[in-house]
Amino acid sequence: MPVEEFVAGWISGALGLVLGHPFDTVKLLGFFKGMSFPIASIAVVNSVLFGVYSNTLLVLTATAHQERRAQPPSYTHIFLAGCTGGFLQAYCLAPFDLIKVRLQNQTEPMAQPGSPPPQYRGPVHCAASIFREEGYRGLFRGAWALMLRDTPTMGVYFLTYEGLCRQYTPEGQNPSSATVLVAGGFAGIASWVAATPLDVIKSRMQMDGLRRRVYQGVLDCMVSSVRQEGLGVFFRGVTINSARAFPVNAVTFLSYEYLLRLWG
Repeated sequence: MPVEEFVAGWISGALGLVLGHPFDTVKLLGFFKGMSFPIASIAVVNSVLFGVYSNTLLVLTATAHQERRAQPPSYTHIFLAGCTGGFLQAYCLAPFDLIKVRLQNQTEPMAQPGSPPPQYRGPVHCAASIFREEGYRGLFRGAWALMLRDTPTMGVYFLTYEGLCRQYTPEGQNPSSATVLVAGGFAGIASWVAATPLDVIKSRMQMDGLRRRVYQGVLDCMVSSVRQEGLGVFFRGVTINSARAFPVNAVTFLSYEYLLRLWG
């Protein structure tokens, strides 16, 4: 199984994270709060997404008829490979994303005289506290919403990227850097527009249990949110998500493609 895609996914994901983290925390609190932990965990998460996608696509393409192997993968195969990568990425991402959200939503000031100490002193303490107070399952709070979010949206993500690259690249040539940037940016927007409703639910599920349990599950969280705030709640943050998605994913795909060509 080729490993270059895993390494390229790690590096490109880290570059995208550095660029997009301030946007990500605007909908929460503090530009670069909680950034060190995502930088470390992105080695696992983004490498899983791109590595599983690429290798699943190889497997799916290999099952096609022999004389069709030289042809580009079908859009169906691209979508299925993206969904597979999204599903496995979500499973790996769940504990890391939970800790990131908890740290970003922590409002207590650090080490100021007379102020209450922060609930979490850092990512390791946060993970240990969640495990102690909420058990092993607590580390995967919101995981189902995360999987429901990432499985189809990663299919949309890669499908949009590959479709735009093919449309604006002459046959038999590699896409230009400009094409990769634009295709990657719009792929990010398309996936986040699709993902935002479940991203809202995912974040609420992850914060549930911080002080007291509110939701009984993903469906209960959806119903309660709509009942209290209307259908518009599912589109909360879509503007900032889209603004963040374009530059982050443009850089992610450009660095990913560049690294694969460099090592190829």
